[in-house]
Amino acid sequence: MNEMVRTRIEALQPLLKEADPDVRSAAAGSIEQLESAGSIDELLHTLKTGNMGSRVAAIHALGEIGGDRVVAPLVYCAGRPELDIRSAAVAALGRLAVPSTLPVLLDRLADQNAAVRARAIAAVAGFPPSPLVYERLRPFLDATDGVLEAEAALALARLKDLASEQRITALLTSPHASTRRAAATALSLLPLEFVFFSATTGTK
Repeated sequence: MNEMVRTRIEALQPLLKEADPDVRSAAAGSIEQLESAGSIDELLHTLKTGNMGSRVAAIHALGEIGGDRVVAPLVYCAGRPELDIRSAAVAALGRLAVPSTLPVLLDRLADQNAAVRARAIAAVAGFPPSPLVYERLRPFLDATDGVLEAEAALALARLKDLASEQRITALLTSPHASTRRAAATALSLLPLEFVFFSATTGTK
């Protein structure tokens, strides 16, 4: 925590004992915001100077904190050549699901590393459904590695893609237990279409 943040927090702390509850609440809120800002500064510093393990941990922490300040660093990390950094950033961006970062995650669907592609599939599932997202995820249902098709089935189900139901159902006979398990779960996540018939005419 830098000195400026620490000084402000120390100035606010006596107000936590104020008789007026509104003052106490305002002080507590300000301290929380300052502590968060201080944490982000420390984490961003770690991203620049830390070893691989501490940098990955910093990325996960930034994903938990959220806020405007963490988006650009995470997007940058999602394009880094280091596999662990790239993978952690993709997962963090998926947790945050900031609309402007969707193109970044869609790009990672073509990552050279299968583990990053799998994380990107899972990450995209946290965004609103759209024809573009469906179009980019559906081809992964044809993968046969027990990972990518499993993630795609779950992602498309969470995105309510009823058009993929038949292909997801076909995965129930996959040779991979992980894929069969994911397909079974996906079928429970897909929305149900209810068709109502008229009691008198028999028409829909």
